[in-house]
Order: sequence, then structure tokens, then C-alpha cells
Amino acid sequence: MNLNHDRLFQYAALFTWLAVGIPLYLFILEGEPFVSGDYWWIAGHVLFGLSYGLVVWHGEARFDWTTVLLFAVMTGSALMVSYGSGTGLGGFFLMVMAALLAWHRFPTPFAIAWLIAQNAALAVIFAEVREISIQQALLYSLTYIGYEAFAYVVALVAVREARALEELRKLNSELRATRELLAESSRINERVRISRELHDLLGHHLTALSLNLEVASHVTEGKARERVEQAKSLARLLLGDVREVVSNMRSDGTLDLSRALRALAQGVPAPEIHFEAPDQLGIDDPRKAQVVVRCVQEIITNTVKHAKAQNLWITLTASDDGIEISARDDGRGVSKVRMGNGLKGMTERLHQFGGYMACESERGRGFSIKAWVPLETAA
Repeated sequence: MNLNHDRLFQYAALFTWLAVGIPLYLFILEGEPFVSGDYWWIAGHVLFGLSYGLVVWHGEARFDWTTVLLFAVMTGSALMVSYGSGTGLGGFFLMVMAALLAWHRFPTPFAIAWLIAQNAALAVIFAEVREISIQQALLYSLTYIGYEAFAYVVALVAVREARALEELRKLNSELRATRELLAESSRINERVRISRELHDLLGHHLTALSLNLEVASHVTEGKARERVEQAKSLARLLLGDVREVVSNMRSDGTLDLSRALRALAQGVPAPEIHFEAPDQLGIDDPRKAQVVVRCVQEIITNTVKHAKAQNLWITLTASDDGIEISARDDGRGVSKVRMGNGLKGMTERLHQFGGYMACESERGRGFSIKAWVPLETAA
């Protein structure tokens, strides 16, 4: 089973939540008394689990006010567990919080301030519940803040490594696609060069030969003249063939995008990309070819970063007047489509050439995109 970083972290946090709750619930079953004499820590334990579930359901790991509010509830719930049970088990939840601060890309100064604040509150709880001095309570909390700092740094390194690997994958895909486009462009340039050489050398020589044969036909008689006329006809036919070959080589100047687009899909570990396109997908205008490549690249990047999908289907359909790009995934979807910088950039590129893009999504039903690139110049 292939688990990504997000899924592994979710399972680890769930295991911690269960591991903290099990001994506390066992104390209840065995009739062990608690220092505080009540059981409202149960509410804290349940509330922490619910809040964490909302953080996961909220989707993308990001720093926003909704996430800050949920984190505040989770921190308060962890402190409730320690205060209500009279134990330091709530500190394990604070370690989960430390890793979450890094995973959700909270600014480092903000995260450090959060860690200090939650451990200061934990020290106050220790002083209250265990009836010790605040100095002793701070010493107890220092142990937890050391573990939390370690969890924060490890998570921060993992996040940065994951981000760097994603950038490397994206650049590698771009490099493969660019290499295919460059090879295709080189092929076209070579055809143009050969056609130019044929026209300049053979064409001129055959024209000169035809003129000389025309002159020869006027100064010869009998069978010799018949041979000259035959040679003149063959020269005209050969000149016509050369011109036809030159015209065909010059007219076949379209960029075939199929190989470049398939190269973009290579090297993506997840989701699995199902790509469908004509075997020969030619575009005359290099700028429009670049727009198609960039659109497909942005679709793949968005799905990898945000969709949490297992599969991505991309279909390109070519017609006389344009190319349609259809993409859909089986990810988590969103209740409301919000245009990020990537989608806005796609829309702007398409509008430059008279194209358009439409997005649809529902929570739990994936995300779909349709884009249109006209092959005729927009009026």
C-alpha cells in the first residue's frame, strides 16, 4: 500500500489520540480516582478528536483563520485532558499540535509563540493540579516543550523535503516536455532547410537545364530534335516534382504535441494519470502549442497538490477549429471553486487566443476542467 506523507501523518496522529485515551478509560473501568475528582477530561479527549477530524476534512494543509480556530480548540482540548485527569497525557496531544503547526505551514515565529503559550498554560495546570510551585511546574513543562520542538523540526524538514521533491518532479516533467518539443521543432527546421536547399540548388539547375534544352530544340533537326524535346519534357516533369516536394516539406510545419504531453504525465507517482490524445496532435502556431502544454501541466500540478485523488483522466480532442482539453479526478473536490494563481494563469493564457476554461466540483465528487484552444486566430 502506497501512503503519502499526509496519510501517514494522519494515521500517526490518530494512533496518538487513541493511545492517550486508552489508559484514561481503563482507569475509569478499574475505578482509579483522579486528582481533580471529575471526568470532564473525556469531553476534552472527544473534542480533540473531533477537531482534528475537521482539520483533516477541511482539506489542504494551509495557514488560514479557520485552521487557526480549529488549532485553538485542539490546544484547549489537550489542556482539558491534562487538567481533568490530573496527568501529563495532554502533553502528547501538544506534541501532535507541534507537528501540525509545521505541516500546515504556520509562519515559524507564529508557531514558536504558539508552542511557548501552550506549554506555559500546561505549567499553570501542573501547578494547580499537583499543588507545586510555578518554578517546578515550568521544569515539568520543559520536558514536553523539548519533545514538541523535536516534533516541530522533524515535521518542518519533512514538509520542506516534500515541497522540494514536488518542485523537482514538476521541473523534470517540464524538461521532458520541452525536450520533446525541441526535437519536434528541430525536425521541422531540418525539413525547411532541406526544402530550401532543394529549391535553391536543384530548382535553379533544372530551370537552367530547361532553358538550355529549349535553345537546343531550336538549333537541332530530325531525330536529335526529338531527343531534345523528350529531354525538355523530362526536365519540366522533374522540375515540377521538385517544386511539389518542396511545397509538401514546407507545408508540414506543425508541432506534434502528443509526445510532449505524454512526457508531462511520466514520473508522477500519484495520482495515476490516464491520458488520451490523438496519435498526431499538430498545431501550427508555437504559442498555442505552448498554451496547450502549460494547461495540461497546470492540471497535473493542481491535482497532485490539492485533490488527494487516486486517478486523473485527461482527454484531448482535436477538430478543425480547435483543441478541447477535458480533465477530471476522483479526489475530495470542493464545495466552491476558487481560482488560485495557477487557474487564473491558465484562463489568461487561453483568453489571449480566444479560448476559455470552465471548472466544476462538488465536495467528495472530484474536480473537472474543460478548456478550449481555438486553432483559428481570434477576431
